[in-house]
Amino acid sequence: MATPIWLPEPRAAKAIPSVPADVEYHRVLAGESRRIGRGILALVLLVMGMVVFPTVIGHALGAIDRQLGNTPPILGGTDYTWIAHAGSMVSLALLMPWSMLIQRVLYGVPGASLHSVGSRFRFDLLGKTLIVFGPAWVLVNMIGFLAPADQVPWSHADLIGIFVATLLLTPLQTTGEEYGVRGLMFRVVSSWFRSSRAGLIAGVLISSALFTALHGSTDLYITIWYFVLWSCLAIITWRTGGLEIAVVLHAVLNTVAFLGAPLLRIDFGAALSDRSSGAGSITQLIPAAAVLVITAIISWSTRKTGPARTLDHDRHSD
Repeated sequence: MATPIWLPEPRAAKAIPSVPADVEYHRVLAGESRRIGRGILALVLLVMGMVVFPTVIGHALGAIDRQLGNTPPILGGTDYTWIAHAGSMVSLALLMPWSMLIQRVLYGVPGASLHSVGSRFRFDLLGKTLIVFGPAWVLVNMIGFLAPADQVPWSHADLIGIFVATLLLTPLQTTGEEYGVRGLMFRVVSSWFRSSRAGLIAGVLISSALFTALHGSTDLYITIWYFVLWSCLAIITWRTGGLEIAVVLHAVLNTVAFLGAPLLRIDFGAALSDRSSGAGSITQLIPAAAVLVITAIISWSTRKTGPARTLDHDRHSD
C-alpha cells in the first residue's frame, strides 16, 4: 500500500538508549512503578511555568509600555499592545525547554524525546501537514470572524507590531504549549496506569480537561471547542508518534485569530480575556467538527503506514 502523499516514509533514526525502543509516545515515562508523586510534581512545575513566565516577562515589558503611555492588562489596564502581545508569545514559547528540563530532571529521559518517538522533529511531516490541511483549516477558523465583536481604534504601530509579532512568534508560542500539554502532561498522566490503552484514554481525557480548565472558560460552546480540540491533538500525537501535526494545527489556529483581530479592528484584549458564559456561539462547533474530521482522516491514513509510532519501528524501517 502506498504511503499517502502527506505522510513521510519512515526513516532510520539514531536511538537514544534511555528511551524505550518499542514504546509508544504516551508511554515513554511509564515504568514498573507509577510514580504518582513525581508526576504531580512535574505537573505542578509545568503549571508554574505557565504562570511565572508570563507574569515575569509581562511585568518587565509592562514597564516599557507604561513609559510609552500604555497600561497593558497585566498592569490592570486595557491596552493590548504589540509589546504585551510579543511578551505573551515569548513567555509561552519557554514552555518547550521548560518541559524538556522537567522531564530530564524528574524522569532521566532526554528532553529531545518530546519531539517524537525518534527524538527528532520531523519537519517533512510538518510541511506536508501544512500543505494538506492548512488551507481548509484556515478557512474553517475564519468563520469565527462572522460573529459580531466590539471594535476599537488601533494605532499603526500596534497594527504593524502585532502583525509582525504574530507571524514570528505565534508558532513558537503554540509549540511551547504543545510540548507542555500534549508532550509532558500527556505522558505523565498516561504513566500512572498499568495498561497502555488505559493510559492512552486517561492521558487524552485528563490532559485535555486540565488544559481546558486552565483557559478558565465558563461558556458551554467555548468549553466544548477547547476540549474537543485538545483531545484530538492528543490522539493525533499518539497516532503519529510525535507533536508535529499538533504543532501545525495549533499554530495555524492561533495565527488566524491573532492576525484577524487587528485587521478587523476587534478589541483584542477583551476578546482574549472574555470566556464567560454567553461569550461563545454555536459557530465554534464548526471548527470542533472540522478537527474531528481531520483526526479521523489521520487515524484512517495511518492504519498501516505513515509516521512511526515507536522508536523500534522508526529504527528498523526504510
